[in-house]
Amino acid sequence: MSKMQKLIGNIEINKDLLMLLTIGGLYSLSIALSNSFVNVYLWKQTGEFADLGIYNLSIAIMQPLTFILAGRWAKKIDRVIVLRLGVLFLSIFYVLVLIIGTHANQFLVLMGALLGIGYGFYWLAFNVLTFEITEPETRDFFNGFLGILTSSAGMIGPISAGLVISLFSGNGGYKIIFAISLILFACAVGMSLLIKRRPSNGQYLIKQVYLQRKSDSNWKLITIAHFFQGLREGTFIFVIGVFVFITTGSELALGTFGMINSAIAFIAYYAASRLITKKIRKKAILAGGMLLYVSIFLILFKMSYQNLLIYAVCIAIAYPTLLVPYVSLTYDVIGRAWNAAGARVEYMVIRELFLNGGRVVSIAGFITVVTLFNVQKALPVYLAVIGAGHALIYLFVRRIHLQEPAESINREDGEILVAESNLMDGENGT
Repeated sequence: MSKMQKLIGNIEINKDLLMLLTIGGLYSLSIALSNSFVNVYLWKQTGEFADLGIYNLSIAIMQPLTFILAGRWAKKIDRVIVLRLGVLFLSIFYVLVLIIGTHANQFLVLMGALLGIGYGFYWLAFNVLTFEITEPETRDFFNGFLGILTSSAGMIGPISAGLVISLFSGNGGYKIIFAISLILFACAVGMSLLIKRRPSNGQYLIKQVYLQRKSDSNWKLITIAHFFQGLREGTFIFVIGVFVFITTGSELALGTFGMINSAIAFIAYYAASRLITKKIRKKAILAGGMLLYVSIFLILFKMSYQNLLIYAVCIAIAYPTLLVPYVSLTYDVIGRAWNAAGARVEYMVIRELFLNGGRVVSIAGFITVVTLFNVQKALPVYLAVIGAGHALIYLFVRRIHLQEPAESINREDGEILVAESNLMDGENGT
């Protein structure tokens, strides 16, 4: 036990927290295996950037809409059931991909909608469960360790998938990888059975929480920051993987890209979770955002596999530096907001609406650019503009002022509530 404590620090880990981390790890591995290769799979069928944009726009639209519905259901039924619904829709997505095979390009909107619905149910439930399970003392640990699990999955998943796809002719390798993703999601459902049921009740205060932006400047600033976060992520989260495949023509090269990115991120997440304290959170957010923006120029005007690999290393350092303090700060803001204990679901939904609002704007702009203009000339300029999204986050979070010491938000039963965000965001396609 002493060795474990030395590794993770003075942190108390309960059963539900461990189960939630395990579910997050299974989810990460499934996504790492297949997500980036779905975009390449579609690209090989159509060769059109606009088609990729339509598919990803469907995801970005359906995810926040599902969040609204999932939030309402989370107030009426068990959140663990909502989590299972998310995994079910994600499983249906992979079943559909396996069935339609080479005709996937004819079902772009349906595929994107299924994935968006799955993400919406899954992440609403995951966020709220973490809000309840994690304690203030374990917040940065959970952020960092979930990042470590994600990075570990990213090291194993893409390179394994790339090898399998390369070994089989035609679409045989893709079918194997998509089938494995299905199995992993089934395991995640099984793990969810071990989490204590957490039914909810009360009114769905979505309008009231949104209107709190008028009276709570910290809440307003953090939601705007999330919009700009989504502005970059919307396009970069899928286009980078396709760039790697276009440059190399090899799924194995894409897997190598993902492995290198995640190997560096593995170390960076661990370091960020141990070294970034509350006092330097904002400075870390600034440093991470600036590194993310500067790194874009490695690939915009000279697209080579070597430059892409250097880019992978840069963002692997930048994302943990930014995300670990950023998500902790986000939920420090929520924890001090109006009715945080009773309206934790609604705060998750509003955050997601702003984040995906940025993604929708980003992808819609991407589709416009690749449809109306010369792609080789216009796309680098567009990416340089929206790529500033994470750097702009600092302009808003620096104006956030929280009273110290932090006050815990408690339910009537005395259980301390905090929240968590999706640390899966990145640009290695996973």
